[in-house]
Amino acid sequence: MIIARLSDLADKAKCPRLVVKVGSSLLVGPDGLREAWIEALVAEIAVLRAGGQEVIVVSSGAIALGAKTLGLDKGGRGSLADAQAAAAVGQIALSGLWARLLGQHGIAAAQLLLTLEDLEDRRRYLNATATLTRLLDAGAVPVVNENDSVATQEIRFGDNDRLAARVAQAAHASAVLLLSDVDGLFDRNPKDPAAKLLPLVQGVSAEVHAMADGGSASGLGSGGMTSKLQAAEIAERAGIALVIGNGTHDAPIARVTQAGVGTLFLPKRKAAARKAWLGGRLRLKGVLVVDAGAAKALAKASSLLAAGITAVEGEFQRGDAVAIRDAEGRVLAHGLAEYDAGECASLQGRNSRDHAEILGYAPRSAVVHRDQMVLL
Repeated sequence: MIIARLSDLADKAKCPRLVVKVGSSLLVGPDGLREAWIEALVAEIAVLRAGGQEVIVVSSGAIALGAKTLGLDKGGRGSLADAQAAAAVGQIALSGLWARLLGQHGIAAAQLLLTLEDLEDRRRYLNATATLTRLLDAGAVPVVNENDSVATQEIRFGDNDRLAARVAQAAHASAVLLLSDVDGLFDRNPKDPAAKLLPLVQGVSAEVHAMADGGSASGLGSGGMTSKLQAAEIAERAGIALVIGNGTHDAPIARVTQAGVGTLFLPKRKAAARKAWLGGRLRLKGVLVVDAGAAKALAKASSLLAAGITAVEGEFQRGDAVAIRDAEGRVLAHGLAEYDAGECASLQGRNSRDHAEILGYAPRSAVVHRDQMVLL
């Protein structure tokens, strides 16, 4: 079954497993938690569950809520230490609220706090997949958030839009619904009276990115439209549909699925699980710049040979994830390097027959093998 319209998100046959992401500005208002709104959203989730669908919630709000409790300025985002402290306080209240409200519908809530490393490391990613699968099989609703109390600036998702897409990928979900403070993607800044809502997007292109506003309108969240488009790219490579809908209204899920207000990003053909994981990675250790000939060969699903490399950037070891980029700066692929950065620099531009003499040992067949690469 393929999701082709917004109403399909409420169809068990087409969307058996749905991830719903709720932004900070929806959960936390000037006076604290918007409990009545959350209670209404939970009622919608209960309806989906009663219809046979499985639901995962990705819930922001811990930092914003904790900042109000502790009296921190800038919504708790004045410094990394403030954000970590605010998250530690806010997460208790947030998870308790989800557990209580879901419990009123006879649904068990489960809390998962994840860091970027949990989904970038292959073994930990598979562990997260197993946990999510078991919870759903047991009838629970996993409530996921970034573990902001321990994540450092270098190992953070930075926004829950991309986290939601990665969670959907790990959970083998059918679709992601990002509830935010806008109706969807507009062809220009939505404050412009001439702006038009795009109901359907087939592939996130450079032109689509140009329509995005990178800011967060509320000031409470960490993402804007740019982060949502990045989430859509992660989802589409994994064969997952993604929808942006406006959560500021009552019954926001029904507004998307029944009134048809939102933007649906159609998935591409589903990649193999390992390649989808690799294509969705957010943290890359380095870059291999290639010439036009290598770029052409990559487009035909060939491995990357050293002869086509023109520059090596970053510090990485064998097995680390790297980006493969052309001379114009376009990222062509992600892959796992067969050599460390120093070896790649020694081999770049050199023919394969010279590799053994340069390295002092029998070389591998490619710098990045096609089986360990995903084209973007």
